[in-house]
Amino acid sequence: MAKVRLDTLLVEKGLAESRTKAQALIMAGQVRVDGQVVIKPATSVAAEAGITVDSGPKYVSRGGEKLEAALDAFGVDVTGRVCADVGSSTGGFTDCLRQRGAARVYAMDV
Repeated sequence: MAKVRLDTLLVEKGLAESRTKAQALIMAGQVRVDGQVVIKPATSVAAEAGITVDSGPKYVSRGGEKLEAALDAFGVDVTGRVCADVGSSTGGFTDCLRQRGAARVYAMDV
C-alpha cells in the first residue's frame, strides 16, 4: 500500500487542476480522506484512500446566500424577469438572480 502526498493525489485523481489548487482546497478544509477533514497538503495518504472534495460556495459571495433567503422567505420568483442589482460589488445578488432564472440582470456598482 504505497503512500503519496495528498495534494499530488488530488491532481492524479483529477480532483484538482494543479498542486497549487489542490493545496488551496486542502488548507480551506474542503478535502476529506476516508471521511476526515485533512488540512495539511503534505499529508501522506494511501493511494487507495477514499478522497472527497466538498463543493465550493453556491454563489460568488455571501450576498447571494442572503438574497436567496429573502427570495424564499417572501416567495419571490424571478424566473424570466429583468432585475437590477444596484451596488453589485462582488456580484453575489447578480449570481443568485441568474441561477434562479432571471432573464437579465443589470448590475451597477456604485
